[in-house]
Parts: sequence; structure tokens; C-alpha cells
Amino acid sequence: MPQPNFSPAADRNKQPILDVLLKVLPAQGTALEIASGTGQHVAWFAAALPQWTWQPTDAMPAALDSITAWVAEQGLHNVRPALVLDVMAPAWLPGDAKFDLIYCANMLHISPWATCAALMQGAARHLAPGGVLVTYGPYLEDDVPTSEGNLSFDQSLRAQDPAWGIRRREEVEQQAARAGLRLLERHAMPANNLLLAWARP
Repeated sequence: MPQPNFSPAADRNKQPILDVLLKVLPAQGTALEIASGTGQHVAWFAAALPQWTWQPTDAMPAALDSITAWVAEQGLHNVRPALVLDVMAPAWLPGDAKFDLIYCANMLHISPWATCAALMQGAARHLAPGGVLVTYGPYLEDDVPTSEGNLSFDQSLRAQDPAWGIRRREEVEQQAARAGLRLLERHAMPANNLLLAWARP
């Protein structure tokens, strides 16, 4: 049986994120998680939102074992088997699957900038009518002072890979607009993060 990996950051932020999702989402629906990582988020959300069906995915095949282990450990029956999904791929999923929620946390700053446009375009293809894309993580903003912690984090990311870095919210909005999505809600979160909800006008 595969063993679950553990992310301290995912453990800290899972409840604050869930608190916002409970306000943003209807009582039931289908959700696609992009970049599920360890699987801690999808297991936590699926346990708290049993009327939702969850599809976890990750670009790294090695992540699937941990996701599977978290789901099994919680005994969840509303989570589909984890799939490999690369947002840069021209087709994300077989067929024309639609979701009421597409959720993506902490991906944009640890992947090349091109993944932002790919995420927005893919979300526009796969969102059901009235569905929302939720992104979570650190952002820079034009009229909001950047915390010392996020400045240092941004520098450390760019030192690891010049293609990485904290993204400017306004530039993410431009990519969303090109895909036909607009920012509906902005929620300030602990540790200088934001939760953003996007949808078609």
C-alpha cells in the first residue's frame, strides 16, 4: 500500500481554504483539482463536502500514489482515481468533461509563466455553466504592498528556476480575460496568500 506524503503548508492552509470554499460553492457538484500534490487538500475537502465528487490530478506520475493513500486513509468514496494531467497538454481529459469547480493551489509560482494561460484556457473549456475556477497562492498586486516574506520567497523561487516566481494578479487577470474568464472574488488568506475565484461573465 502506498504511503501518503505530508506537506506542512498544505496541512496549515487546508481549513482556511475550505472555509472559503464553503461560502463560494453550492451544496453539491463535481470538482477537478489541478496539481493535487500530496493529496492532502482533496482528502480534506472531499471529507467536508461529501455531496461533491472530486477528480484529483497531478502532472507528476509519482504524486498519484500519495493522493491515493490519503483518499484510502480517509475511507472516501466521493474521490475518483487520481490521473496524470499536464495543464500544457492540448487536451486535459478524455471527452468533454465539465466541472462545477476547478481548483488549483500553489502551482503558478512554481511553474513557467505559460502554465497560467494554459490553466485559464483549459478551465474555460472544462467549466460547466455557472462553474468557478479557484486559484490559491501568493500573488503580487499593483496597489498592495508586498510582504517581506513574499519578496524573499519570490527571490528564492527565481534562484531555483528563472522561469518560476510569484505572479502579478493583474497579469493573471489578463490571461483569464483572454480565455473568457473574469475575477469574481478575492479573499485575503493567512501567510500573505490569496484565494481567487474566476468564472465566465
